[in-house]
Amino acid sequence: MKGNMSLKQWLYKGGHPNALAQILNKGWAILHALGVSPNYLVTLEVIGRKSGKTISLPLVMVVVNKERYLVSMLGEAANWVQNIRAAGGRATLRHGQSEQVILEKADVQEKAAIIKAYLQIAPGARPHIPVDKDAPLISFENIAPQVPVFKIHNTKL
Repeated sequence: MKGNMSLKQWLYKGGHPNALAQILNKGWAILHALGVSPNYLVTLEVIGRKSGKTISLPLVMVVVNKERYLVSMLGEAANWVQNIRAAGGRATLRHGQSEQVILEKADVQEKAAIIKAYLQIAPGARPHIPVDKDAPLISFENIAPQVPVFKIHNTKL
């Protein structure tokens, strides 16, 4: 690793998980899906846009104003973001039980508060989002357009 690069940045250098990060993510995805971790740690399952296979990865779900959201710490280029878009937002969330969901792009005016709340509970994301978790909301408004945020809708409601 080079000088100031953190372990988290090294694991996701270039905006994609390296081989070690992929192994770690598989392990965390299994634990999150089983419901062994806190309820805001979930496993997202989405059909891969190229492989057609189910892709599972661990994510941090944030709740703001009683609504649930997923945030991409790696931006628009993250594979899960592209897969969600290719799948029309259809996915499964797992945390002890499976839930069929539709992920919908969050309104831009909501995103700053969601990203700030996300960084409060997702320390692993902090090196990837260029705003301190305790910065004023205006700082998050400046970066919100570059950070994908999805509102979670249960398909059974």
